[in-house]
Amino acid sequence: MPFAQLVIGPPGSGKSTYCNGMHQFMSAIGRKCSVVNLDPANDRTSYPCALDVRALITLDEIMADEELGPNGAVLYALEELENDFEWLEAGLRQLGDDYVLFDCPGQVELFTHHASLRNIFLRLQKLGYRLVVLHLTDSYILTLPSLYISTLLLSLRAMLQMDLPHLNVLTKIDNLSTYPPLPFNLDFFTEVQDLHYLLPALAAEAPSLSSKFSRLNEAIIELVEDFSLVGFETLAVEDKRSMMKLLQATDRAGGYAFGAAEGANDTVWQVAMREGVTTMDIRDVQERWLDAKEDYDEAERRGWAEEKRRAEEAAKRARDAGGGDDDVEDLGAGVTDSGIKIVRKA
Repeated sequence: MPFAQLVIGPPGSGKSTYCNGMHQFMSAIGRKCSVVNLDPANDRTSYPCALDVRALITLDEIMADEELGPNGAVLYALEELENDFEWLEAGLRQLGDDYVLFDCPGQVELFTHHASLRNIFLRLQKLGYRLVVLHLTDSYILTLPSLYISTLLLSLRAMLQMDLPHLNVLTKIDNLSTYPPLPFNLDFFTEVQDLHYLLPALAAEAPSLSSKFSRLNEAIIELVEDFSLVGFETLAVEDKRSMMKLLQATDRAGGYAFGAAEGANDTVWQVAMREGVTTMDIRDVQERWLDAKEDYDEAERRGWAEEKRRAEEAAKRARDAGGGDDDVEDLGAGVTDSGIKIVRKA
């Protein structure tokens, strides 16, 4: 039974960057993984694309033939993919039981009220895929209460529309220290409880409108709390512990059982994933990326320098003992790598 992540979210939330990083992380822990691009507007993928919707239909063709703008063309493309689902099914069949990451378009109407993407997901379920939706959002929204409330509504609507196991993820959490200070600790925003504490901040954000919209703000907060569905995970895509924590949460949501190929090697990250070991909760995230980021960064740099020194000493001993070993030298040269390489678009 194959497993898959459906990566959705507004433009700029980091969907393609996440797919690239998670593909590398899964490869590092011995989990066979493929990435499928469902975004016809994404013509510069940084990850190895196992299946690309642009092989079926391109945005330029639709805009020229149907006289549509970019947004309308993306909706049209997803409708075409829904109608020609056999093409997608045939491509997925070639991937076997690989864990699949679906990189989806960023138009919010696709995962709030347009039916095509949801219908495609339901047909994937009928093929036997165990699906988990990952709804990514830039953590910048935490800096403005109005943005945060809007995101809660968008996340709630997407959860009701998709009707699948669902995780909301605050991305780029490592950038939070560069933004204005948050009005509350990080756990307030991720646990989505006691939202009435936001009301004074909402009123202060737009004093001239507070009298008109105060009751609307109260009604929205009450709606979100009544459903009690929305919560957030956090992600710093270049941090291994953060990636591991999110993948474990995704595995729990989708009921993932480790594949037969896993466990063949015993690196620390493979052992951690097999044993379900994670020591990072939201208070650790707060400390790592907000309260003591500079201290952690410095400790990390010292650790990398020490690893590099040890690797160079091991390579030197190997050369002295055996007259040189290029393989050992190559291995030592890569020890300082973080494990995830992000290729950012120009």
